Amino acid sequence: MGIGSGIFLIAVGAILTFAIRANVWWVDLRAVGWVFILAGLTVLLTTLWYWQDRRKRARTLIVEENRLSHPTAMMPPPPDPPPPTAPPS
Repeated sequence: MGIGSGIFLIAVGAILTFAIRANVWWVDLRAVGWVFILAGLTVLLTTLWYWQDRRKRARTLIVEENRLSHPTAMMPPPPDPPPPTAPPS
């Protein structure tokens, strides 16, 4: 779930709460709408909280440096390649 899911739940809840005027005997649509609105707000706030937490963790930089206990032997540079030769004629 994310921001889109939270907004979707809020929109469906608002439609059920404020736009539909049907009387269904087995369910109270206004109560279901408010539950959807609260669930959407919960999802939205939880997602934003996790994003904030992720941003803080992304700023933490761990640098690990390994140093050898003895100096490494220096390798001599490779020899120069031989000069090109003219093709035999």
